[in-house]
Amino acid sequence: MCDIVRHLVAVLALALVAQGRAWGALADIVVGVALGAAVARLAMQLLRGVNLARWLAWAVAAILFVAVLSGSVGGLEPITATLDAIGFSVGRRRLSLLALVSTLLTAVVLYAVVRIANKLVEHGVGQARSLDPAQKLLAQKLASIAVVITAFFFGIDLLGIDLTTFAIFSGGLGLAVGFGLQKTVGNLIAGIILLMDRSIKPGDVIVVGDSFGWVNKIGVRAVSVITRDGKEHLIPNEILMTQEVENWSFSDRNVRVRIPVGVGYETDLRLAQKLMLQAATESPRVLRSPAPNVWLISYGEYAVEHEMLVWISDPEQGVGNVRSDLLNRLWDLFADHGIRIPVPRREVTFHDGSKVTKEPPAPGDRGPEPG
Repeated sequence: MCDIVRHLVAVLALALVAQGRAWGALADIVVGVALGAAVARLAMQLLRGVNLARWLAWAVAAILFVAVLSGSVGGLEPITATLDAIGFSVGRRRLSLLALVSTLLTAVVLYAVVRIANKLVEHGVGQARSLDPAQKLLAQKLASIAVVITAFFFGIDLLGIDLTTFAIFSGGLGLAVGFGLQKTVGNLIAGIILLMDRSIKPGDVIVVGDSFGWVNKIGVRAVSVITRDGKEHLIPNEILMTQEVENWSFSDRNVRVRIPVGVGYETDLRLAQKLMLQAATESPRVLRSPAPNVWLISYGEYAVEHEMLVWISDPEQGVGNVRSDLLNRLWDLFADHGIRIPVPRREVTFHDGSKVTKEPPAPGDRGPEPG
């Protein structure tokens, strides 16, 4: 901010000096260069302050420098006359170097204005406390589209282009939109609909096909989904509109995790269930409300089947690590209380009729010590 104020003061001071008295030709050039440099530096500070691309900031600064310098040494008329003299005619229209330069300069300036306007809109919408993240993103997208359309027609009017000349290309443009840009337009409309009905919001944890992760951002063409291993999937908006999407945090961020656990038939079931609840309550990511629960599911072939039901509020941090933590805690608790985790018994019969039965180890058993 201090740099912007300093450059602004320099511009004002040099402007007053330039207008205050008559100077010679050399002095006019020196003052023009100084004033142009000050204006260019001020423009650079302003444009970089809104995170505009460096090349674009340099282009705008160069245009302002040339314009200010030309105005100081006698105006832009000699330059424009020279550029207009270089060109050729096509039918009733004349194409000159001046028209080309004017078009390029207009495009660069309007692009800079659009970027600045979008930054201002983004900042203003971001400060609105009455809007949720999805509404803010929708407002930003609609405002960006409105700014681009306004800048386009303003540029057409500024360059003096007759809009009726586009009537010739309207049929071809319609075919291009109908065939080549069909998916692009469909993704754009789907993205706006997703933001309007707020079925998917930035920060939601979703499952689409084989992709599981949290929504990083909703763009014009696709939704960015970041998985637990850091991979970023770009899913077209149209797919989210036409396929089934599992949103774990649509109305509530709490997610229930199921962990199957089997214990032997000789086990004290009440003790085993108590230890399962203890493991759940000691896990840092498991919520206390809703409280964890343990259900006896069935009497299996080898084990009494249970299911631990726990709730977490941060599914974006992963679900598998919660299961791993609970199973590790349960293994230690079962080992401390002598509870076996049953596995199928294997019986081997030799040709001489002898039998060897391999019993499964209990949790914590390390096997025979090496001799």
